[in-house]
Amino acid sequence: MSGKAAHNIIKRPLLTEKGTRLKDSGGALPGTVTPETVKPKVLFEVAKTANKVEIRKAIEALFSVKVVDVHTQIVRGKEKRVGKNSGMRSSWKKAIVTLAQGNKIEFFEGV
Repeated sequence: MSGKAAHNIIKRPLLTEKGTRLKDSGGALPGTVTPETVKPKVLFEVAKTANKVEIRKAIEALFSVKVVDVHTQIVRGKEKRVGKNSGMRSSWKKAIVTLAQGNKIEFFEGV
C-alpha cells in the first residue's frame, strides 16, 4: 500500500440515505434487481491523497471482501457564517466502493 496504513486511508463510513439505497440495490432501478444479482456499493470518507488502487487494497485488507470497482469524488467545502464571521469547511474525498456479489461489510448491516 505504498507506505500508507489502511486505517489512515479509510477515515470513516458514510451512513446516508443515498448510501443505504446503493447498499441495497447497487444503484439499479427498483424492481430490476434481485438479491442474487445485486453488487452492493458502500460509501467511505477517505484521505484526499489516496488513489483508487490504495483505497481498493485498504478496503480488502480491513474488511476481507472482494472489491470490484472504486469511484472517487472530491466534495468541496461550503462557506459557513456565524454572525459577521464567515469561513470555509474543509474539502474532503468520498469513495463509492462496489463489492463483488455476495460480499458485504458487517459494519453496514442493520443500519
